[in-house]
Amino acid sequence: MYAVIKTGGKQYKVAAGEKIKIEQIAADVGQEITIGEVLAVGSGSELTVGTPLVSGASVVATVLAQGRHDKVRIFKMRRRKHYQKRQGHRQNYTEIQISAVNA
Repeated sequence: MYAVIKTGGKQYKVAAGEKIKIEQIAADVGQEITIGEVLAVGSGSELTVGTPLVSGASVVATVLAQGRHDKVRIFKMRRRKHYQKRQGHRQNYTEIQISAVNA
């Protein structure tokens, strides 16, 4: 059984036992969280799509780690204008393990 969830402005297809990195949420390591924004639930060839959410569906997950992604380097330049700009960014993430998909 799998589900499509929405968290942090993004959508993820998840199934029980998977580990995913999502946008940072305020939760402690080892804490169990419930994600209620389930857009679709499927099992085999059967698919239930919500309008916009599937009523009564939820995904239970455990927080494994809080961390930061690798640095993304941004470089802007205008040729012949003596303009160069360098910038870096590291996005925070929360790594979770999906325990159960409840339809």
